[in-house]
Amino acid sequence: MYLRWMVRNDNKGIDFGIWKNIKPSQLVIPIDVHVARVTRKINLLGSEQTNWKTAVELTEKMKELDKNDPVKYDFALFSLGVVEKY
Repeated sequence: MYLRWMVRNDNKGIDFGIWKNIKPSQLVIPIDVHVARVTRKINLLGSEQTNWKTAVELTEKMKELDKNDPVKYDFALFSLGVVEKY
C-alpha cells in the first residue's frame, strides 16, 4: 500500500505520486483476505493460495484492463470484499 501511495498520483490526495522513479505499471496489487475473496468469486484467480505468486497473477489480470496502472483497481476490489457484496 505504501508504494501505491507514493508512486501513483490520483489528484485526489489519496495517492500522492511523490516518487517519480517507479512507474505505476511496476507495482503489484496488494492482496489481502478481502481482495482474495472477491477475485476468486468473480473468477479472476483460480488458486486457493494467497501469496506473492497470487498477487502477481492478479496484477497481470488487471494489466489486461489497464497496462499502465493495474493497481488502481485494488481499492474497488478491497471495498467489495469489506462490505461483503461478494
